[in-house]
Amino acid sequence: MKEVKQNWEPVPHGWSPAFRKLLHPLGLGRLIQSVDHRRVKTCSTGYAQLGKSDVEVCVSVCFRCAQGDVVTHTAWLNRSSILYAGEDKWSVDPRVSLVTLNQDEFTIKIESVDMADEGQYVCAVQTSSRPRTTSVHILVQVPPKIINLSKDLVVNEGSNVTLMCSASGKPEPSISWRLISASGDVASDDEYLEIPSISRQRAGTYECSAVNDIDTDVRTVDITVNYAPSVSEGRDVGVTLGQRGVLECEADAVPEADFEWYKDDRRVFGDFDGLEIVTSGSLSRLTFFNVSDGDYGNYTCVAINKLGSSNTSFLLYGERITGSALI
Repeated sequence: MKEVKQNWEPVPHGWSPAFRKLLHPLGLGRLIQSVDHRRVKTCSTGYAQLGKSDVEVCVSVCFRCAQGDVVTHTAWLNRSSILYAGEDKWSVDPRVSLVTLNQDEFTIKIESVDMADEGQYVCAVQTSSRPRTTSVHILVQVPPKIINLSKDLVVNEGSNVTLMCSASGKPEPSISWRLISASGDVASDDEYLEIPSISRQRAGTYECSAVNDIDTDVRTVDITVNYAPSVSEGRDVGVTLGQRGVLECEADAVPEADFEWYKDDRRVFGDFDGLEIVTSGSLSRLTFFNVSDGDYGNYTCVAINKLGSSNTSFLLYGERITGSALI
């Protein structure tokens, strides 16, 4: 909140010496009769009124001062600033406004409360008998907001990984990490998540949660773990002459593997008549549309990525219609 009338400039003419003394910082400190500590939550909607009522989630806060006796002068102050002296606004902050001023109460309002508004607010009243004050102390609470977060990572299996997540808020948020999985186990209760010698099983989306009494903020980091291909064991296939035969090779790898097919020591390509190689993701298929005697034999599938390679072998053999092998 913007402060005006710094250093306690002269108060309006006509105020009693006792009331003038009351508005001086030293006199004010001696004469405050009660301090009501309230907590105000900053948010986007809602309203809270301070005084004898409870505080609710708010963007605006009202300060109500019961007047009672015959009042000659009254003022609302914040720290060393006079906000309102009666109906005269001293604050230049456009968020501060007068709500009610009558014989029973003197209420002002502050819109869109923020951290700068935290502190002590004093209602000073000059009655026909004596000056008096009441005070409210505002503690502004701020929802958590994650302000620093590790970027998405791509690492090789076996690397050491550290994730970082920090957040602002009041009260200070607590931070936790978890790997989003079926178990949902918490991985860390700290700003830093250490993963030594990461395995492929620890790849995935990690969720950072910042929590305080007001709200929760959640952000995620994706970790991709690269590893060399691992090829499933090949399955031998028997096919009758003239029929269609398929050899299938599957590899687990990140990034996805490229596939090469060999017959004995010769590379097989899918652009010859009667042959087709189709690779989709982790699976490669070598298809023979019209198997001939020359197609029978041993085949090798090799899966390759930047971290290594793996291979497996197949036997394409002939069989009679009855199921017995051709020799």
